[in-house]
Amino acid sequence: MGQLAYALITIVIGVGGALGYFFGSNWILDRLFPAHHTDLDRASRNMRVAAFIRPWLFLGPALLSLAVYLVYPLFSSIFYSFMDRSGTSFVGLANYKWLLGDNEFHEAILNNILWLVVVPTLSTLLGLVIAALTDRIWWGNIAKSLIFMPMAISFVGASVIWKFVYDYRDAGAEQIGLLNAIVVALGGQPQVWISLPFWNNFFLMVILVWVQTGFAMVLLSAALRGIPEETVEAAVIDGANPWQIFFKIKVPQIWGTIAVVWTTITILVLKVFDIVLAMTNGQWQTQVLANLMFDWMFRGGGDFGRGAVIAVVIMVMVVPIMVWNIRNARQEMGDR
Repeated sequence: MGQLAYALITIVIGVGGALGYFFGSNWILDRLFPAHHTDLDRASRNMRVAAFIRPWLFLGPALLSLAVYLVYPLFSSIFYSFMDRSGTSFVGLANYKWLLGDNEFHEAILNNILWLVVVPTLSTLLGLVIAALTDRIWWGNIAKSLIFMPMAISFVGASVIWKFVYDYRDAGAEQIGLLNAIVVALGGQPQVWISLPFWNNFFLMVILVWVQTGFAMVLLSAALRGIPEETVEAAVIDGANPWQIFFKIKVPQIWGTIAVVWTTITILVLKVFDIVLAMTNGQWQTQVLANLMFDWMFRGGGDFGRGAVIAVVIMVMVVPIMVWNIRNARQEMGDR
């Protein structure tokens, strides 16, 4: 009850503060530069000044938040990547040299690459297939709602759900984990799935694919519905079969949306942290960059320098993809 009350108080203060800011700032602006004035020239000038300032009143909090929570941490991380464990002494490129020779970093990089290959591809492909299939059945909207539902669950919550799916009990005991229950029912032996080297990475990836498929499905479904019917009808008249219509008519027309979905999920995968932390905490060769950064920055007394240098690596990997994603989205909007 205490946590619920705290959450409600936070919501009331946050929403009330936002409303108070916007109404209050506009009220002050209108009093400083009144539009109704006996001098028409001054009234006109006040309206121009107020019109110039008013958008910045709305953008101000967002810009301030970006500066505090994005720009400052960015430069702070770069600064601390050249500092020692305590963040007080300059050590030059020592942290970068350590990073290149660290075996756990090599493991994390390889695992991140594996995540990058599998998760965006599977999520986008499944989202596209489901979007195409659900548009052809009468209960498609119900199916879409069920598939999109995991998007409303936090990554930690999704990990808890899948922990029960992968749960293991000793051989001979009743298996409460869904996957082991199926294996035992088919005559196999239960396994500790999340501790199987190499394959456990794929079991963790399934969780993110399960969550992100709904996101891909919604965007791709909207893109498919935006395809002009004339092009499909023309293909049917020319004798194209359903496969040809889908792959040669529909997919090329929504390729820009597919690319945006794929790169958006790619950026998310580069920062994957919650699932690994909740499921394995990086054990059994499942370490990823974000979890490794968390370990060095906040555990064992914390190491500002090594934690920051891993954060810089993640940033360097994310920024090019994000820039390409934004540029591609702008080009698509310009074409429309």
